Amino acid sequence: MNPTEIEIILVEDNQDDAALTIRALRSKNLFNNILHLKNGQEALDYVYNGTEFDGKKFNDNPKVVLLDLKMPKVNGIEVLEQLKGNEKTKTIPVVVLTSSAEDPDIKKCYELGANSYIVKPVGFDNFSKTVVDLGMYWLVMNQPQK
Repeated sequence: MNPTEIEIILVEDNQDDAALTIRALRSKNLFNNILHLKNGQEALDYVYNGTEFDGKKFNDNPKVVLLDLKMPKVNGIEVLEQLKGNEKTKTIPVVVLTSSAEDPDIKKCYELGANSYIVKPVGFDNFSKTVVDLGMYWLVMNQPQK
């Protein structure tokens, strides 16, 4: 794998949640080529406009996008709609990882093509376990479309 290829795109505006996610992945050596984008607009700019973040440009095969919903500028539902509605990106797995347990959000995300919807657990240990389990599944066990 090219060291500039991104395996995980984390779209999360909450710095604490982003840091916990990265820490949990690092604790199990799943911290391979992750890119943290701070809002939905950054995600769309990175994927569709060729904008570089951390010196990296978008490649067509990240293993997973971890996507928060409640973000400034462009929310996660809008990002999901763009990703799943575009031929270039519709097969990229998108896991919604959010604090929203609201039924309309869950329904809308699945209608748009989310691969999974996870409500962020409360507490560091539960949150870490959930992120590690997600990382293990999407980075190690899942067989991506080629």
